[in-house]
Amino acid sequence: MPLVFKWLISALAFLALPHIVPGISVEGFGTALVLALFWGLINITIKPILLILTLPLNLLTLGIFTFIINGFLLWLLGGIVKGFEVQGFWVAVLGALVLSLISALSHFVMQKSLQEPVSQ
Repeated sequence: MPLVFKWLISALAFLALPHIVPGISVEGFGTALVLALFWGLINITIKPILLILTLPLNLLTLGIFTFIINGFLLWLLGGIVKGFEVQGFWVAVLGALVLSLISALSHFVMQKSLQEPVSQ
């Protein structure tokens, strides 16, 4: 799936987030596009470093600590991107969980729809 589609899907997931998680607000589609861009950059730069640093704790919790890391990164993003607010750390953890579910589901649906053969 092209990178632009993934970016748009992530932006749409950020737009849906305030409707699902109280305490999170996104100003508009432009803000959602910026959020999706920064979220992708954070996930390929900062997240791997945090996962390595917290590996023992992650192993001890069988990977559940990853949700805390994702929440922290979303909370951090709320302080960086203008027009995106997260009202607390635990709201960010819940938001990151919902964001992951929306993104995974939409990527799955997109992947399936792109693989469907065209019937004649």
